[in-house]
Amino acid sequence: MPLYAPIQNVPEFTLSVARAYADLTAHGSADPESGLGGSFFYAGELDGAGRALVAAANIAGAATLVASADRTAQKQAIREGIADFLVTSLDEALRILKNQLRKRETVAVCVAKEPAAMEREMRERGVLPNLLRSCLPVAADSASLRFDESASDAADSADAPALVVWRVDSGRHKDLALLDEAALACLGADQWAARRWLRLAPRYLGRLAQGFRLILADRAFARKFAEESKSRVDSGEIAFPCELCIYCRGEEKKYRLKPEKS
Repeated sequence: MPLYAPIQNVPEFTLSVARAYADLTAHGSADPESGLGGSFFYAGELDGAGRALVAAANIAGAATLVASADRTAQKQAIREGIADFLVTSLDEALRILKNQLRKRETVAVCVAKEPAAMEREMRERGVLPNLLRSCLPVAADSASLRFDESASDAADSADAPALVVWRVDSGRHKDLALLDEAALACLGADQWAARRWLRLAPRYLGRLAQGFRLILADRAFARKFAEESKSRVDSGEIAFPCELCIYCRGEEKKYRLKPEKS
């Protein structure tokens, strides 16, 4: 059974972003301090998978280029904060990207052009991304840096990650933040990618992740977080009802935590 089959009420887009982020930050060029800062990622077309890749790359810290001639997709990407800039030419995009790459800062630029036309121009001009979405006719600076978003399901592996989702009844950001703190307390200092996700995913996903959090982590974290959340509810530090769900290898565990006086 696939890892994600039983998941209910988790937006598919947010889950796709989490999966892409896990794969991107597992890449050898990712750094504990800056993530993928200083890396140039070409995500191809701004389709559904492309949007998830750009959002994941934003959280990971890359400078990302994406293309679309679809005005609706362009506007949606800007409105949702998936893309920071919408430009009309590769020249404009490269000026922005080069500046951010120099500073090792995050940016996402969408070019209002058919991807095939832009990729042809990239080949002609010798534009070489450090990271490249798979199956695109664009040269990269190393073939080993091609990113294949379809080759990542570890559902049948003993190393399959756990997906942990938490919600609060109030829906208030400040209440979610208390659970976020509990989650961070359960992560080791070496788990920098997970810590970065918890810190930056709410910012970059915005309303797309409103009212809940999710993270892909190991089962040791999932177990520790469940225990830590219950301890904080029992002690009164968390004084509101919340729900924690853990999905792993087709199985679901759900914890409904409620303070005695609520």
